Order: sequence, then structure tokens, then C-alpha cells
Amino acid sequence: MLLKSTCIYFFLLSFSAASGQISRAPQLGKSPVKEVINAMTLEEKINLVKGSGMRGNENNNGPVAGGIDGKVPGAAGSTYAIPRLGIPAIYMADGPAGLRIDTARVNDKKRYYSTAFPTGTSLASSWNTDLVKEVGKAMGKEVLEYGIDILLAPGINIQRNPLCGRNFEYYSEDPLLAGYLTSAMVTGIQSNGVGTSVKHFAVNNQENNRYNLDAVIGQRALREIYLRGFEIAVKEADPWTIMSSYNKLNGVYTSESTSLLTAILRKEWGFKGIVVTDWYAGRKPVEQVKAGNDLLMPGRDMEYTAIKEAIENKSLDVELLDRNIEKILNIVLHSPSFKKYKYSNNPDLKANAAIARKAAAESLVLLKNEKAALPLNKSNILLFGNASYDTYIGGTGSGEVYKAYKVSISDGLQNTDCRPDQQLMDSYKAHIAAEKRNRPQRSSLLATEKLLAEKKFTIDEINSIADRGETAVITISRTAGEGSDRNVDKDYYLQASEIELIENVSSVFHAKNKRVAVILNIDAAVDVAAWRDKVDAILLAWLPGQEAGNAVADIVTGKLSPSGHLSITFPMKYEDVPSAGTFPGKGEKRPAKAVYNDGIYVGYRHNVSFDVKPAYEFGFGLSYTNFSITGIKLNSTKFSKSISASVNVKNTGNQSGKEVVQLYLSAPRKNMDKPERELKGFAKTKLLKPGEAQKLTFILTPKELASFDAQKSAWIAEKGAYTVKIGNSSNNLKVNQSFTLENDLLVEQANNVLAPTDNLAELKSAE
Repeated sequence: MLLKSTCIYFFLLSFSAASGQISRAPQLGKSPVKEVINAMTLEEKINLVKGSGMRGNENNNGPVAGGIDGKVPGAAGSTYAIPRLGIPAIYMADGPAGLRIDTARVNDKKRYYSTAFPTGTSLASSWNTDLVKEVGKAMGKEVLEYGIDILLAPGINIQRNPLCGRNFEYYSEDPLLAGYLTSAMVTGIQSNGVGTSVKHFAVNNQENNRYNLDAVIGQRALREIYLRGFEIAVKEADPWTIMSSYNKLNGVYTSESTSLLTAILRKEWGFKGIVVTDWYAGRKPVEQVKAGNDLLMPGRDMEYTAIKEAIENKSLDVELLDRNIEKILNIVLHSPSFKKYKYSNNPDLKANAAIARKAAAESLVLLKNEKAALPLNKSNILLFGNASYDTYIGGTGSGEVYKAYKVSISDGLQNTDCRPDQQLMDSYKAHIAAEKRNRPQRSSLLATEKLLAEKKFTIDEINSIADRGETAVITISRTAGEGSDRNVDKDYYLQASEIELIENVSSVFHAKNKRVAVILNIDAAVDVAAWRDKVDAILLAWLPGQEAGNAVADIVTGKLSPSGHLSITFPMKYEDVPSAGTFPGKGEKRPAKAVYNDGIYVGYRHNVSFDVKPAYEFGFGLSYTNFSITGIKLNSTKFSKSISASVNVKNTGNQSGKEVVQLYLSAPRKNMDKPERELKGFAKTKLLKPGEAQKLTFILTPKELASFDAQKSAWIAEKGAYTVKIGNSSNNLKVNQSFTLENDLLVEQANNVLAPTDNLAELKSAE
């Protein structure tokens, strides 16, 4: 009988009869990956396709958000290490607006903060891929220097409805804009030698019942709207990982869908990385392995048991396990952990804060500016609204960031010549402190903060306050987070107290011939139609990160000209949103099914096709200067392989600024119904001085001309006349020119997969 130590010895070592030398177990990085896999025990193989676990347990409401201890406290999870084969654990952490890890270390008084960058919707409003890439580089450097291998970001889901609780994490209602901004972010982050996880794949467009919801959608809308951004990101930026979503898609959990994860993602798009589940996603681990969901996170005992039993009873071929492991190990080989990178725990937070401020300022959107109410002159500013002093910089959930500080709007303005009124400031700070003492503490990471009650003023009080300054600035705030959606009456529409504040301040200040501006410090679209005529200026700040107040000050004082443009539509009323009647689903409070009866007509596609007037259209944004867009020129009047369109953009105003230029395409509608126009290209100019011009050129490929024909399972460009329309918003198109495609063009043949199983008339009409 062999001793246990002897068994271990022979397990680790073997003798070569020819040489008499000891041959060690194969080592990752020194031996072929397949050889390393062949040396694994079944136990090691199963553990490698599931994470190492996470603090917190599942409950009736889904998992309790937590983290892991050890190398990086607060990391969201890690893979299984096999030291005898040279396989280290690699570490993953949230988040889309900056790295989310714990700030404390055991027996260490120092705090380890991360930079809170502007949220996804905020960055998208910049329409600047170079800027987003710069933010990504800064974010990725923090990931690297804090010992993380993969950042669980960015989020790319379509903003189908303004009530989705995680809209602030996502970029846009348009897949092309979202896809190229995601590509820029991924490229920036991964330039540091760390990975990303583009999420949530796919059709995760609401939080209500997200663990069980079935998103029922037609093949055309799925391909053109909800998958197109992911496709662009995969092909343009090669992310290390894709994160499968919680929900079902046409009856099957996405993490268990071979059609989605293998037929489309790998075979059609050529994705080479690994698919990671969202945390605790899916119900059948064996089906997840078969589908090509390589890594099950954060890792549960039930997954180990289910996979082991399936292999033993031969319902799961171990070769499929090996296939997934090979992809995981190929990612491990690229990781800083494998390369033994000596992370510093000391990223340059000061430099990154400057990037956050720059990005936030360029993402602010000026929605209204009558009689040049902004920028403000060098007089006292009277700041109303809680968020003027307690500004929201980001959302909650996995998108939350533990930063060293935040700059409120009042803080930012105090650093300029436009000083906030001290008496009003002291009054608000006392009110906010009192309200916070009575506000319940957040119960978990997924809990959102309840908005504080706004301070009330009598007309006489406002009259007295108005005599102390020239301009009133009212900040209206909203925040949201993971795990729940917003409410129409409480979140989308302003509360009676907020409307009353706007009306009373405006009436008093306008009677004194003084200006009123509103700053929207919000996570997603809110109603503006009910009150916008009462104020002189509206500045959309979104959730702009930790440098919020400084960025706002840069714009309202005129240090910079606003250059942000909307990446979503602001409707006249909620009922104008095409999904309003079916979001988050019909019937129950926690609907089992969401029918995407709006089809391809999401956001501006609906507005421009059915003549629905928005409050502010997709792509809209004002500046302190003016621009002309002229001289459109196509390189051909007939399409062959590609076609280019160029325009001249000139600053015709008196202040330096940047312009966002957007190309829309109107296509023939002989065989397929199509939106009146769709975004097919965009660019942001450099900083143009007064009188300075820049030529911009856009390239249209066959894919930009094509629509997805569900009957043929193919991307088809129909023959006929196409019109290029270029301007600075979806409704403000300055120049146009047409070209023809002489014959129908089969652009790409696709797999006929993911058709809805329900024969729903609502879907049929939408397609």
C-alpha cells in the first residue's frame, strides 16, 4: 500500500526510461495548451469553468452583491487556480464608470480609491470616440495598477425605454453610435494589457424580473437594433470577454443559447475570447457549457455537481468542457496575473481626475439658451435645488465607484468668479443634512438612494433671495441603479414640488428681468415639455463623475463652449415612447415576458418615420458659437463596394468650439419597410476657432446600406436610390445627395436562428 505522499509524488512527477530524468507536469505558457488540459483531473476541469465563489448568498430577490477577499478586496470574482500546472487565478471587477473595489486593506491605514468617470450615457453625449478611448486608457490603467485582470465593462445595451434602471450605464438608443463608442472604450482599456467584458449579451433592456424575463423579439429587430452594437464592438475592438445576460431570449436563457453564443457570436462574427455569465445567471449549467458559455460566474457548488453528474452519465461530452477550458486558458495567458505584473496599488488618480473633468465637460448638452442666458457673467449665482449642493455623480449597483471625493455644482462654481450666494448655500446645506438624518440607510449595493425632499420657499422668500443676485440656477436631480426600473410618475415626470420651484423662481426672477437656468443632473430622460418654456436655459449634465461641479462650471462660465449632443431622444410625453405600452411587460408586477412590439422603430427611428415630434431629438445639442455644414460631395453617384461622402464644417460664430456631424441614410423600401432615415456615420470636429473650417469624410460600406431580411436570413441592400443626409441632429439635416445601387446586393448570409417561438401578431406587425 502506497503512502499518500508517495501518491502525490507520482502524480506530480514521471520518469523517462530513456533519459532517467524527471519530467514535471506540463506548465501553462511553456507547454501547449492542449497538453496542459490533458494533464488536468476532472475535478480541476470542472472548477476551471466556474468561478471561485463570492461573498454573499442567493435569496429570493437574486444574489446579494458582494465581492471576494484576498489579492484584491472587493473584486467581483476570480477564476480557479491550478498551481501545479502553472495556472494562476485571474481577477475580475466591476464597473462601467470606473473600477469598483474595496478601498480598505487589512492592517493598512491607506485608502485605495478609484476615479469615478462620467457614466455611459454622459460619455456618449460627447460623440467623441477619441475622448472615450482616452477615458478607457485611464480606466484601464487603474485596473492594471490595482491588480485586476478583467474589467466587467462596458455596457452596450440599447436604451429602448427611458425607465430602464441601468440606462445611465449604457450609451444610446442607436446601435451604431453605441457600437463605435464601445469599441473606443474597449480599445482604450485593453491597451493596458487588461481585458474587458462587453455586456449584457443580449436584449437586457430592463431590470424588472431580469433573472427570469423572456424578451420576445423578431429576428430583424434583434439583428438590426439589439445585436448590431455588439457585432461592431467584437469586430472592431476584439474584447477579451463577452458577458451573457440574465434574461431569456425567445424562450431560452441567453447563457444557455447555442444559437446566440456559438452560431452568431463565434461562427458569424468570429469572436475568439470567452463568454462569461452575468453573476448567477442561467439555470442549467450543463446547457451553458454546451452552448459555449465558457465561464460560469461567480461560481456555485450546484454547477460543479451538475456538470460532474452529466459527464459521468455521458449527457455531457468532456470534449466540450475541454473546448471551453482552452478558450479560458488562452485568456489567462494574456493576463497580468499570469505575467506576474507587479501592480503598484498607486495609479495616477490626479491625472485621471483631469481626464474625468475633460470628458464630463465635453459631454454636457445645452438644450436651451434663449437670449444668451448662458454663459453666466461674473455676478453672484443663486443656486436652488438639493443637487446644486449634493450633486449626483453616478448610479448605484455594479456601476458605483468608491472615489476619494466628489465636486458638487456649488463647489465647482466657488472655484470661479461666479460665486454662489453664501446665505442660500448655508440654508440648503442645513436642509440637506436634516433630510439625510431622516433618510433610511441603503440596505445593499443594489439599493438606490431615495431623493431628498426639496426645500420649500414662499414667494416673499424668493423675492428677497432674488435681490442678492442676477441669475437663478435650479438643479433637478434623478438617480437610479441596478435591480429595479424607474417609475413614470415619480422619476420620468417632475414632482409637483419641483414644478412649483421652477414656476415660482421663474416668475419672480423674470419680473425683475433676471435669468433662470435649469441644470438636469439625471440618469435618464425626464419630462421637459411641461416646464421648459418657463426658463431661459437648460443644461443637461447627466451623471458626470467625480469632477461634476468643475465640469459644469467650465461650461456655465464660458471657459468652454458646450459640445455635447443627445445620444437618446427626449420625448414630448412618455406615451410617445414606442415601447411605452409594453414596458416592462404586460400584466403582472413582475412580468414573465416582454414583447418587443416596437420592432426596429426604437427612439428616433420611430419619431422620424411616423412624424412624432420630440421635445429634443436624437443628436441635438446647442453651442455658444455657430457652425455651417456645406459642400456635400460623394465620390460617385453609383455604389460599388463603398462610397465616400465629405462635407465642410466651419465655425461661423465668435467663440471656439466643436461640432458633432451626423450622417443619416434613407434607403429604398421596395421589399422591406424601413425607417425614414438611420444614423450611418458620425464625427466630432477638432476645436475650431472662429472662422476656422474642417473637412470631414465618411465611408459607407455595403453593411451600412443593408437591412436584415428575416425571410432570407441575410443582410440585403435593395437596389434603388439612397439619399445621404448630413447635419447636426436627426431633425436638423443641412445637406443631402443621392446615389444608386443598381442591383440587389446580398451583403451577408446569416444563420437562421433565434426566431420567436410565439406566433404573436404584435411582433409580426412590428417586423
